Amino acid sequence: MVKRSLMIRLSALLVISAILAIGLWGCSDSDVTGPVANDQSEAVLKSAANPNIRAVMAIQDRHTPALMADPEVVATATTVDETGQPAILLLVTSERARGGAPKWLDDIRVITQITDPIVAMKGKPGGDGGTETDHKALQTTPIKMGTSGGWRYDLANGYCCGGTLGSLIQVGGNKRILSNYHVFEADIINGGNGRKASTGDPIVHPALIDIGCQAANGIDVATLVVSSALPNNNVDCSSANIINGQVDTSGAILEIGTISSATVAAYINQPVKKSGRTTGLGRAKVSGLNATVSITYENECAGGTAFTKTFAG
Repeated sequence: MVKRSLMIRLSALLVISAILAIGLWGCSDSDVTGPVANDQSEAVLKSAANPNIRAVMAIQDRHTPALMADPEVVATATTVDETGQPAILLLVTSERARGGAPKWLDDIRVITQITDPIVAMKGKPGGDGGTETDHKALQTTPIKMGTSGGWRYDLANGYCCGGTLGSLIQVGGNKRILSNYHVFEADIINGGNGRKASTGDPIVHPALIDIGCQAANGIDVATLVVSSALPNNNVDCSSANIINGQVDTSGAILEIGTISSATVAAYINQPVKKSGRTTGLGRAKVSGLNATVSITYENECAGGTAFTKTFAG
C-alpha cells in the first residue's frame, strides 16, 4: 500500500521565483541616463537600474566562484544593509561557514545568513499559510491556479508526491499550466514506479499527496509537455497543455486573481506574494538581486539525488 508522502515538492509561484524570496534578475550593462538617473524612488535606488547596485553585482559575481567552492555556502546575492547601502548577501548552512565568511569584499560589506540546505523537495507540510482558502482541495472545474496538482504517476518508493499548478501561460496559441520541472517531470528513471515522465502524460488536480495517492480521486486538467529544462538550462520550469473546460482560461490564481501580462523589474525589499499548494497565499519581500543559488534535485518521488544545479543571474 502506497503511503502518503511527507516529501512535498516545492512550487513557489514561478512568475516571482520565490524559493527564497530572492529576485533572480540579471544585471544590465546599460548606462542609467535621463529620467531614470534622476528617479530617487525605492524601485530605482534598490534595483539594477542603480549603478551602485550594478557595481556591487559585479563584485559579487567576481567572488562567487571562490565563495561557493565551500559546499556550505549555497547562495550569493546583492542586497542592501540596514542603512540602505549596497551589500553582498551570503546564505550558508552552518555556523562554521558563517564564522569563516569574509566580512568585507573589495570594501563592500558582506551579510551572512544561515539557511537550511536548498533542495527541490520539501518536508512536513507547513500548513495553509494562515489563509482561509484550502489550496489542497479539489476544485470545481474550471480550476484556478495556485492550487495542488502534479504528474498523475508521481508515486514511487512507498510515497506519492505533488506540488503547485502555478500560473497560466500561452505558447504558440496554446494555453498551458506553468509549474516546476521538479513537480511535473523530475521522474527521470525507471525506478520505484517503472516509468519516466513523458510528453502526453496527464497532469492531475489535486496532487496525489492530497488524494490518498489515488489518481482516480482527482481530475486530469492538462497533458505534460516535457521540456528537459534541467540540468542544462537556467530555469526550473515545466508546462502542460490545458484540457478544454478543465482550467479557468483567464489565468486567475487563488487569492491573487488575474495577473498582468506585463512584468516589472525586481528591487530589494519589493513586496511579493505567491499562491501555492503548501503555504497558501504567502507574502514576502525580495531580499537580494542577481542571485547564484545551488539546489539539489531527486530523480523521482522519494528517490535518490539526481544532480545539483547552480542557478545564476
